[in-house]
Parts: sequence; C-alpha cells; structure tokens
Amino acid sequence: MSNDDFLATRGEGVGQSLYIKEDKVYPKAVKGVFAHLRNIAMVVLLGLFYGVVWLQWDNRQAVLFDLPARKFYVWGWTFWPQDFIYLALLLIIAGLSLFFFTALAGRLWCGYACPQTVWTEAFLLMERWTEGDRNKRMKLDKGQWNANKVLRKSAKQFLWITFALWTGFTFVGYFTPIRELAGDIVQLNVGPWATFWLLFYGFATYGNAGFLREQVCKYMCPYARFQSAMFDKDTLIISYDEARGEPRGSRKKSADRQDLGLGDCIDCTLCVQVCPTGIDIREGLQEECIACAACIDACDEVMVKMNYPKGLIRYTTQNALQGKKARVLRPRLMIYGLLLLSLLVGLVMSISNRTPLRMEVVRDRNALYRELADQRIENVYTVRAINMSESPQTYQLLVSGLPGLSADVPPLEIKPGEAAAFPIRLQAERTTQAGSVPVQFVLQDADEPDNQVIRDSKFFFPF
Repeated sequence: MSNDDFLATRGEGVGQSLYIKEDKVYPKAVKGVFAHLRNIAMVVLLGLFYGVVWLQWDNRQAVLFDLPARKFYVWGWTFWPQDFIYLALLLIIAGLSLFFFTALAGRLWCGYACPQTVWTEAFLLMERWTEGDRNKRMKLDKGQWNANKVLRKSAKQFLWITFALWTGFTFVGYFTPIRELAGDIVQLNVGPWATFWLLFYGFATYGNAGFLREQVCKYMCPYARFQSAMFDKDTLIISYDEARGEPRGSRKKSADRQDLGLGDCIDCTLCVQVCPTGIDIREGLQEECIACAACIDACDEVMVKMNYPKGLIRYTTQNALQGKKARVLRPRLMIYGLLLLSLLVGLVMSISNRTPLRMEVVRDRNALYRELADQRIENVYTVRAINMSESPQTYQLLVSGLPGLSADVPPLEIKPGEAAAFPIRLQAERTTQAGSVPVQFVLQDADEPDNQVIRDSKFFFPF
C-alpha cells in the first residue's frame, strides 16, 4: 500500500494542517475569597510597578538601573557591577522560593503574582468595563458590526493600547530617569533606544495580556512543563472531590440528590466558565491549571445556593482525597524553608555590612624580593582599590605584621566609581627569618576610619 493510500484509509488529506485552532476563552467574572485575594495582589503589584519608579531618594530616583553609568540605585544603596554576587543570590532565592511555594501549594506564583496573570487580569477588567461580562462579550463577538460594536471595541482597544504604552513607558523609566523621559516625550525628543524599548515592551504587554492570554500559560511558559517534578501527594492543589461530586447531574434545589442517585455536582459548568485557561477542573489536575482558584469561588457560591457544604472544589492533597493522612509540613518543605531562610538572612547581613570600598593586593610576579644596598629587603605589591561611594574619597593604606616594616604610601585619592591601582614598596630589616611572613594591608577612609577593608598577604625574605 502506498503512503497516499494509507493516509486515505485514515481519512487524512496530504495537505492537512497540523495547527488546530482553539476557541476563544471568555472567562466569567466571579466573586469570592480567592477572587478578592487576586484583586488585592493585582492592585498591590501593579501599584508597586507603576508607583515606585516615581519615588525620589536624596534628590535622585529611588530605584534606577543606570546602565551607561554602571550604577544601580535601590533606595539608599548604590550597587556597581562588582556587586553582581547580590544579583546571583537574588536569583537563587527566587528559584528556591518557587520550589518552596510549589511544593507547599502548587502554582501559587502563577495564580496570584506572575506578571502574565496580573496584567491579564487588568486587561480582562478593562474588557468587562467596555464589552460586559462573559455572555455579553460572546454575543458581541458573534453579532454583526454596528455602531454599538464599533464603539465598544474601539473603547476597549483605546484602553488596552494606552495601558500597554504606559507600561512600556514605566519599564523604560527604571533605566532612564522617568521624569526626564516624560519631559523628552512631551518635547518629542526621545532617543531611538528609549523609543524602541518603550514600544517593544508596550507591544509585548498588549500581545501577551490582551491577545495571547491563556496561550502563554499553556504553550509558551516552561513552568507548566516541569511543575509536576515539584509536586508530591501532600502538595496542596486545587482538586475536584470526585467521590462527593459524582455522578453529576442537574436537579432542582428542592430535589433530594440521594433519591436521584446523584452527587453534589449539579453540572452547571460554572467552574469551566470562570477558568481563565478554559479547562474543566473536574477532569483532574492539568498542566494548564494556573491555580487561580476561580473555580473554587464559583463552586462554593453554587453549593451555598443549593444548601450543600462548600468545598466540592477546594485546596487539598491527593492523600486527603484518597482518605489518607495529609502532611503539609514535611521534611522536603522544611529543607526548602531552612535553605531559603538562610539565604535571605545571609543576603540581608551581607548588604547591611557592605562597605563602599573594595581592595585587592597583588604581589609582583617578577621577583619574590629584592636585596637593597643598605641590606634591607624589599617586596613590591600592587594595590587595586575601587571607590563605590557617590563622592571622591581619600584613603590611607596601613601595613602591619613585621617589626621595622616601612612603606612610603601617600594618601590615595579615588574618584567615585573609579578603580585605581597603586604600586606599593614594602621594606624590612634583614633578619634570621627565611621564606614568607604574613603581613596585613588595611585600607581605610581618611575621614571615617571604620570604613575599611583588610587583606592578608605575604612578605618574602631570602631563603
């Protein structure tokens, strides 16, 4: 049998498309405890993003990542490229936090704090303002184009585009002083790179939150693919209690479900209608579920109306659903928590004890020592210092560790953000010692001696 014949027997055409078009998801608005928490998270997170960039600190922007100057201002701290270790620690903490919260309660990050979720909630809110709730939006999309449809669609697009451009403007404002950027926009004097990133980030916000929406979570986000590796049977996940809900079926409120042989699920499909990714939670845990808990709020509302107990859909564990003892606090979670707490404490202590001064001491590689005419022994070093403060500083270099050790070191003047190298010659009396002797270099601020850096090195005598 030829390949064409084989395809024909399976009812497939040679030119069949591999792309399956999915129906648009129209999430229904829902009220409840978890919806309230999501709204609070959206207001707080968007408020921080759009508001912090306008705050001032010591006559400068409080949070500014000045890439051309290689300075990163975060409130009262100024970080330099040499402080990259703090960024690495933050990324490790973020990754470990993801493991911790996922092991505890599934995709909490996705449901409440992920930028895709937060901005999509904001875009959905604007869509409901202009086009109405689920049924009205579906009817509007299916209807003929008329003045009402053009007005509502135009109003939605106006809000979306304005919000997206404001998002791009705010994003660029974290890298270019936002007040200067606003003035440049008013005067139509924005640079090409600022214009590019403003439009690019605005377009990305519009595309992801307004157009792609659940497609980002279902097909583009890698988290959905490896989340199961962080789950176990004691992880709190949003689950449908099949033993209680099945067999499902519609009935009157006054009907006795036991006489009808039905479970608590009345098959109203509200849990599907409110889901932002369009899945049916009754089919079990799925990778598309972002743990927003909208289905819990919708189902609880129905259970109250039917005089049934809440919790047909709820946060629970697989062990609990199987009638086994659930252990939320377990060794795996405690290990994640202890590691996370240790890293957080270490980061806070490191930043708190951070001094705006760096120093390295490098020995001369050409010779271990030199014998001078007056029988003294000389070692040569290079001291490299970085002034990470916001003003010029004068430093004093002190060396100790040997009796009679001398060094003619003038005050070292370093500009803000500048790295400077200074050759240092140490001399000591010839003694019976041979080999290396430890010495200590102390670089301290001439005005604030407590601001100092200490480095150990070696002084070599003839063997």
